[in-house]
Amino acid sequence: MERIVTVVPEAGLHARPASKLVRAAKEFDAETTIEPVDGDIAPASAASMLSVTGLNVAQGDRVRIVAEGPDAAAALDAIEAILTEPVDEGDDDTGEKEGVDHE
Repeated sequence: MERIVTVVPEAGLHARPASKLVRAAKEFDAETTIEPVDGDIAPASAASMLSVTGLNVAQGDRVRIVAEGPDAAAALDAIEAILTEPVDEGDDDTGEKEGVDHE
């Protein structure tokens, strides 16, 4: 399964958004990779902070997320939510935000 999303957090895939993405990727029984849509960069493991930040993805960049395994759909949903929500500095770092529907 795969999805293409546009990165919304101002920091791109650095700092807090990258940390949240890596934690989310590790929570699911799925092998998940991420890569910029435009460019020649190979897919990186979404479970590796070094690999994710090494992609140098900025706000507004489009990325392809690929997940395989029993929890692939749930992993894609969680990662997409992180990448498409602005980072709230008042966030309690649990990944939960008011007003986000988790259907």
